[in-house]
Amino acid sequence: MAQSFPHLLSPGQIGSMQLRNRVVLAAMGSNFAEASGHCSERLISYYEARARGGAGLLVLETSAACFPSGSTMPNTVAFSADEFLPGLTELAQRVHQHGASIVAQLNHGGKMAQEDTAAGRPIPLPSLMKPSPSDMFHVLTRQEVRHFIKAAGPDGKGPQYYEMTEADIADVVQGFASAAARAQRAGFDGVEIHAGHGYMLASFLSPYTNRRTDRYGGSRENRARFLTEVITATREATGGGFPVLVRLDAREYRIEGGITPADCVTTAQLCEQAGADAIDVSAYGNVAHAIAFTEAPLVHEPGGFVDFAMQVKRAVNIPVIGVGRIEPEVAENHLAAGDFDFLAMGRKLLADPDLPNKLAGQDPAAVRPCIYCYICVSQIFINQAMMCAVNSEMGREWEQEQDVIASTRGARRVLVVGGGPGGMEAARLLASQGHQVTLWEGSKDLGGTARIAALAYQPNERLIDYLAAEIHRLPIDLHMGKRADADAIRKQQADHVILATGALRRAPEIPGKELRHVFDGEQLRGVLFGTDKQAAAKLSVFARLAIRVGRLTGALRSISLLRFASRYWMPIADEVVIIGGGLVGLELAEYLVERKRKVTVLEPGPALGAELAIVRRARVLHLLREHGATIHKNAPVHQITAQAVVCELDGETHSIPAKQVIIALGAEADDSLASQLAGTEAEVHRIGDCREVSYIDGAIHSAREVVNAIQRA
Repeated sequence: MAQSFPHLLSPGQIGSMQLRNRVVLAAMGSNFAEASGHCSERLISYYEARARGGAGLLVLETSAACFPSGSTMPNTVAFSADEFLPGLTELAQRVHQHGASIVAQLNHGGKMAQEDTAAGRPIPLPSLMKPSPSDMFHVLTRQEVRHFIKAAGPDGKGPQYYEMTEADIADVVQGFASAAARAQRAGFDGVEIHAGHGYMLASFLSPYTNRRTDRYGGSRENRARFLTEVITATREATGGGFPVLVRLDAREYRIEGGITPADCVTTAQLCEQAGADAIDVSAYGNVAHAIAFTEAPLVHEPGGFVDFAMQVKRAVNIPVIGVGRIEPEVAENHLAAGDFDFLAMGRKLLADPDLPNKLAGQDPAAVRPCIYCYICVSQIFINQAMMCAVNSEMGREWEQEQDVIASTRGARRVLVVGGGPGGMEAARLLASQGHQVTLWEGSKDLGGTARIAALAYQPNERLIDYLAAEIHRLPIDLHMGKRADADAIRKQQADHVILATGALRRAPEIPGKELRHVFDGEQLRGVLFGTDKQAAAKLSVFARLAIRVGRLTGALRSISLLRFASRYWMPIADEVVIIGGGLVGLELAEYLVERKRKVTVLEPGPALGAELAIVRRARVLHLLREHGATIHKNAPVHQITAQAVVCELDGETHSIPAKQVIIALGAEADDSLASQLAGTEAEVHRIGDCREVSYIDGAIHSAREVVNAIQRA
């Protein structure tokens, strides 16, 4: 047992279920199942990898107790008939062979059951409700909106609702009980009843959506009656000793008159009385507001739900599961204090399924970090399979025999040019497979353009640190400050050359872009990190002196120090216009508004932040506007003057005041070095932005693709 995490890695018990540690994989929808509701090899392998990685308990993603009714995704796991038992049984067996336990999260989507809408099935509600307008469609690109067409249903009229009768409620109760019995027969170790996140049971618990006047509405006890009947029926159907967990919302964000922590505490007590064995404490946010999803259930604030778990823990005598961006070392302290009993992690175990084993091996620095980019869940928003920006193997575990993890056919000599995320990932994967890897990086620091991304968004720095540590740990011949040209590459006589040199960044020809107060993206990066003397020449004497001192002392090489110091001083004026509302422009705007700059973003095209994952994009846009930033799309720029940026808004010419202008446009794939290497004996590959501008997730995923190709060559 690792001394660093004696409580987190200690055995635990939920009902009759003995767990090897207190690490729980939180349920996250994957869209990995078959459309028919059956378990696929892709889904089974995904869960098997998390079991192999050392988690004590896996909570299966939200699954349809009454399939196809109540399905929330196109590829939902089903528990409604015996035909699903073979796949469910294999899933349980493959998890068990690695020493982990697994419970089935049973659910009925209620008003969130988009597959009912798509099929034209009326949706049951506790009470009829008026649809609330959503600001989500203002966040989506045109391409993403196309994935929502089926949300209108087959007749284009949208979801059709009806108020449940007591007979309807009894049918659903029986559906949950039958599904639980089926999970038991399949070899699962228990079930988790999903009574949160706006789904059917949660809508009965919420005073906002439950306006009933019968015995299922009104008081907290009445609103919880449906849930407690499900718990009672589940225990009866499974013989009484089968563990039953319950997931509850402690709060409904941005819902006036919604669930409160006091409601949750009472409901938890009622669940315990009905026979529940554990309470999994989460929260929910009104999805009509784009920002709400990062308030709950996928909380952005570190430890955002800890207080909720503590309140429930004080009120019940059964185990409580804490969740919500809780770091392992933080969880260790809370477990030691008795604030909750188990730690559930979702995104962290997507990024690194081996996290528990690495903690047990006393090597937490080797854990691949989640960067909270929200690409995982954003895929579900548009009905696609879940993915992870930093772990390209997530969801591809079933390909393992032919994958990069498979044994190599022979060591190759590989030269990687460029030490950004893509280059480092490629070097890491190849070196771990025994290839002879040389890595050239032109600057003094690893990270590439991700360094400025990390300056704007701190979680990115953790990925750079992780990859850099791996480069130094593995037998990689690393050369810093090494400028690559075609002749030098040919002299290396490598079998394969991987070019990870980044994008070609040329600001468009805007009149006035040569003015002293105008920087393009590369110039801004050079100024902030002190690596571009020509760009720094545009600054005042004082600013140039400050940058020189920072460069000579090495202070500008530290991302965290620079991020901290820039809150007090930075060579950027207090009134900034950013031309370009893509990922770079929006993250830069986020960075500047946090440093009290007045910011206007002008995006020439129709979409904002298309390269950002939907959920993160929604959060950034909301927070920018909340901090007073002005954002315009469909705003082509005509000219930059000494005091303003002249653009077009709604067909009229406007002059936007600007003391500083930053052009965040003009990135394009760069094939120049690859062209110079034509005819060389080495096989040349391009990854990351030099192949296609796709930022961190694209760099990581393209690295994996190329490494796989080299493995199989």
